[in-house]
Amino acid sequence: MSDFVDEAVLHVKAGDGGHGCASVHREKFKPLGGPDGGNGGRGGDVILEVDRNTATLLDYRRRPHRRAGNGTPGQGGHRAGANGADLVLPVPDGTVVTTLDGEVIADLVGHGTRLVVARGGHGGLGNAALASPRRKAPGFALKGEPGEALDIRLELKTIADVGLVGFPSAGKSSLIAALSAARPKIADYPFTTLVPNLGVVEAGQTQYVIADVPGLIPGASEGRGLGLEFLRHVERCSTLLHVLDCATYEPGRDPVTDLEVLERELTVYGERTGVDLSDRPRLVALNKVDVPEARELAELVKPMLVERGYRVLQISAATREGLRELAYALGEQVAAARAARPVEEPTRLVLRPREIGEKAFQVVPIGDNVFRVLGDKPARWVRQTDFTNDEAVGYLADRLNRLGIEEALARAGATDGAEVHIGDEDDAVVFDWDPTVDAEQTVLGPRGTDPRLG
Repeated sequence: MSDFVDEAVLHVKAGDGGHGCASVHREKFKPLGGPDGGNGGRGGDVILEVDRNTATLLDYRRRPHRRAGNGTPGQGGHRAGANGADLVLPVPDGTVVTTLDGEVIADLVGHGTRLVVARGGHGGLGNAALASPRRKAPGFALKGEPGEALDIRLELKTIADVGLVGFPSAGKSSLIAALSAARPKIADYPFTTLVPNLGVVEAGQTQYVIADVPGLIPGASEGRGLGLEFLRHVERCSTLLHVLDCATYEPGRDPVTDLEVLERELTVYGERTGVDLSDRPRLVALNKVDVPEARELAELVKPMLVERGYRVLQISAATREGLRELAYALGEQVAAARAARPVEEPTRLVLRPREIGEKAFQVVPIGDNVFRVLGDKPARWVRQTDFTNDEAVGYLADRLNRLGIEEALARAGATDGAEVHIGDEDDAVVFDWDPTVDAEQTVLGPRGTDPRLG
C-alpha cells in the first residue's frame, strides 16, 4: 500500500481558556486583604506550517482529530494560569486549505509559511482584575472562553515546474529516472505509478522540478482510472510535457491520437475545476525511439505535430538519446515562465479598525416579543459568565446595559417580560427582560454569593 496521501479531512479544536480565580487574600490580623484571584491562561492555537520535510498528508488521514492544549485556571495570590501549548501541524509545500464546502481558506506555499486555523480561547479574568472603586471585592471571576473548533480539508497540489502527462506505460517514470536522481517504481504494466513522483533536473544555470503524474486514460476527467485523482498536481506546473509512446501495440492508439485524448482530458478537467490549462506551454516527447518501428513512426508523425504548433523531440529514456536536448528545452520554458512571473511582495498585515460609531451588536425580532441579540461581544460575555453566581450575573447585566442593549431592545419594541436570546441559534442563552430593574442594583455585596468567600 502506498504511503502517499494528497487529500485529508482534519477536525481541529483549539485549546479552551482557563477560568479566572475568585480568591481573597488572607493572613493573620488581616482576614480580608482584598481580592487576589489570578487570570486564567489562554488556550493554545492550532497552526498549520509548511515543512519541506513533509511530503504527504498520510498522518492526518490516520489521525484526523487534533487538539491544542488548554489554558490552566488562575490561582490565589495573583497567580495567573499557564497558557495552553500551541499545536503546530506540519504540511507539505503546496497544501490548499479549504472548508468542507470548498471555500478556500489559504494556499500554503513556501517553507515556514504559517496559518492559524483555530484560535485558542481567552482566559477568564480573576476577581483581582475585576475589582473597581464600586466593586472593591468581587465575589466572582470570569470563565475561560472555549477554543475555536473547525473542520477543514487539506489538499496537496504538488509544487513542480514541469508536469509529465501521458498514458500508462508511456515511459514517464523511466524518463524522470533518467533525467534526475529520482528512483520511481518502473514496470511494463498499466498504472505502475500510483503516486506522483518528483525529480530535480539541472540544465545549465536552470534547476527545476519535474512531476511524474500517474497515467491518464480516456475518461480520466470524469473519474476513470487515476487521472481525476492526480490531475490536480499539474495545476501548479508552468510547463507540460506530453510523453507519447511510439512503440505501443494497442489497437487504435498512435502518438497523434494519444495527444488528442490527453489534450481533451486536460480541457475537460479545466472546465470542471475552473483551472485553465490552455495557456501552459507544451512540449512533446516521442519516446522509445530506440525501437526501430517506433523511430519510423516518430519520424512520420513529428511533422504533423510541429504543424500543430508543438515543439517535438525524439527521445529514448532507455538509451538516454535526446535527453540532454529535452532537459535544456524544458529549462528554457521554465526560465521564461519564471521571468514572466510577477515579483512576489512580502505579505502585509492589514489592520482594519472598527468604524467609529459602528454597533458592536444587533437586535433582531424573531417572534412576538421575542428578540435575538447578535454580536461577538455579547456572545463572548455570556460564555464567560458563571450563572450559578448571582453577582456574576449582575456583572453581565451591567456590561450589557453599558453596551446599550437595554436601549436597543426598547427601540426594537420589546416590552416587559420579553424573551431575549443572546448568541447563535444553536447555543443561545435566554433571558426574560425586565426594563424596570437597574442593572447596577443586581450587585449583591462585597463578597457575592460564593460561600467559599464568606
